[in-house]
Amino acid sequence: MYRPAEQDAGSASSLSRGLALLDLFTSPDQVLSISELARRSGVPKSTAHRLVLDLIAWGALEKGTAGVSLGVHLFELGSLVPSSSTLRDLALPFAHNLNEVTKLTSNLAIREGNEVLYIEKITTRTLKVPHSRVGGRARMHATALGKAILAFSDPEFVNSVLSEPLHRQTEKTITDPVELRRELLGVRQERVAYDVEESRLGLFCVSAPVFNGQGGPVAGAISVTGATELAIAKRYAPAVLATAMALSTTLGATKRTRHATAV
Repeated sequence: MYRPAEQDAGSASSLSRGLALLDLFTSPDQVLSISELARRSGVPKSTAHRLVLDLIAWGALEKGTAGVSLGVHLFELGSLVPSSSTLRDLALPFAHNLNEVTKLTSNLAIREGNEVLYIEKITTRTLKVPHSRVGGRARMHATALGKAILAFSDPEFVNSVLSEPLHRQTEKTITDPVELRRELLGVRQERVAYDVEESRLGLFCVSAPVFNGQGGPVAGAISVTGATELAIAKRYAPAVLATAMALSTTLGATKRTRHATAV
């Protein structure tokens, strides 16, 4: 049975440090040495070594010849998270269909803090989108997915995002809160958001919000990504919007069925 290395008042600090080590991994197959973990996290190497042993014992990390990588137990826990796993499971056939119809990369994301979290990505052979990945995060103001979610979020959350510095990812990223509010108003009216080279030069993204049933709160967003201009990108808006609306209806019906069964 797993037993933590520390059982005193410092255990809370050890927990936060351990989580900080896990946060250094940016892909499922990434391998990091203890020296690299210590350097990036700023903790002493001896402390990093102790924390890594605890994380290995719990299953959060796995030891290899070149270092450690993320353990399978994290993925097991991740699959139990209802907000993302339910949406992902229901959205998978919709995302595949959108990919087939448009011949573009389709993405599904949810809100995680003040960022978007990619929970599914169906790639196309003709265009790879290296800056996004399942489990990856992106700035909300610089992505169509983020703007689609932000436009239908509660005003308090929108204000909190816009009150922070809007970092520039490319020369076309919107960094003016007033301009971004105007764009979000347009997204609310059209139910479609665009990112034309705002997150990465040479790429566009068309996204639509997904709701917990028609008229329900926003649950996430679905999109397609390609390499073209805005005028051409707008041609894909009807397919993305129709997919998002169908997925919203399905998500709402599933939740109602589960509620009725529970009662």
